[in-house]
Amino acid sequence: MVSVGVPREFDEGRMTERRVVLTPAGVRELTALGATVLVESGAGRMAGFSDDEYRQAGAHVVYDRTEVYQRSDLVVRVARPQAGEYDLFREGQALLAFLHLAVAPTDFLEVLAARRVTAIGYEVIQTPEGDLPVLKPMSRIAGLMAYQIAARLLEAGVPGGRGILIPGLPGIPPAEVVIIGAGNLGSTAALLFHRVGANVYVMDKDFQKLERLYQLSHGGVVTVLISQHYLAKMIPFADILITAVLEPGARAPVIVTEAMVRRMKPGAVILDFSIDQGGAVETSRLTPGFEHVYQVHGVIHFCVPNVPAYVPRTASYALTTALLPYLRELVQRPLEEALRASFDLRRGVYVYQGVFVGPVEPPPNVPTDRLERLLELEG
Repeated sequence: MVSVGVPREFDEGRMTERRVVLTPAGVRELTALGATVLVESGAGRMAGFSDDEYRQAGAHVVYDRTEVYQRSDLVVRVARPQAGEYDLFREGQALLAFLHLAVAPTDFLEVLAARRVTAIGYEVIQTPEGDLPVLKPMSRIAGLMAYQIAARLLEAGVPGGRGILIPGLPGIPPAEVVIIGAGNLGSTAALLFHRVGANVYVMDKDFQKLERLYQLSHGGVVTVLISQHYLAKMIPFADILITAVLEPGARAPVIVTEAMVRRMKPGAVILDFSIDQGGAVETSRLTPGFEHVYQVHGVIHFCVPNVPAYVPRTASYALTTALLPYLRELVQRPLEEALRASFDLRRGVYVYQGVFVGPVEPPPNVPTDRLERLLELEG
């Protein structure tokens, strides 16, 4: 019988994570398959789920985080573990989370190797068609929230805020919104800004994504193949600049330089949604929330890595829904068999039993190999 552990997410010391990876309904699905689910007390509190709801769903609520790790075959959580949890890993355990190993501390990578952990990142679980099914709903939530975040930061009550209304009014032009990246997050944001009346410009290197966005907006969103020429032309007039650049498993490329930021309007807003992968703006730095918004060259920067955590109940339901098909696979068969059977899960593996197999540079003297060879899938 497979045991699944759900630790409580961090709520102090760095970025507050309010989501929980499994709702009580998700727990009920796994226990119905025979899995034992251990939930740390308070794990669902910030998303509005009580310990009693988890008990009623069949979970064992425990009060010691060490017990969650030591009794679990699979540890599933939202965010990468903190340094204080590294010693809790059990030899040969599997860890599933938004790991973002390309920007993870070296000591965390070393622990994964030393404890022979299998590490699966939600952000790199990928279908044969290139879809990112677990990341997608989180990207859409962030894209939908981009409007309300930008609107708040443009108010005069915010230090440096320009005091403008995004949709404009009759006789008064709307805000100019420039978005870099036409994936799930960028397209969702673009369509919402367009619907409320903003002038929206989207840049990407993928023409098919731009064409799809053009069709969805009935030509209302201006789409442009990204180039240094258009970056230099569009960034200076932006009231709102959104970066939504993704290279699965890799650090985000820095596309917007400090020189470009210097040319922006005073009081303009940058939302760097690529910050969880290092940031796509040279002047970006990781910040915990609204209270840590800062200015560089008079431009307001919002660089919070876990924006869906602002709506934790909705985001937790969405995350559970996206993860359940994969968790069902993992609790019904041994890990090795589940990985052999699932292309999607194999693409999500950064580390297999301590061996680095995914798209991230391992620390020195750490073993590397191909996952397909380790699973004996190569002919």
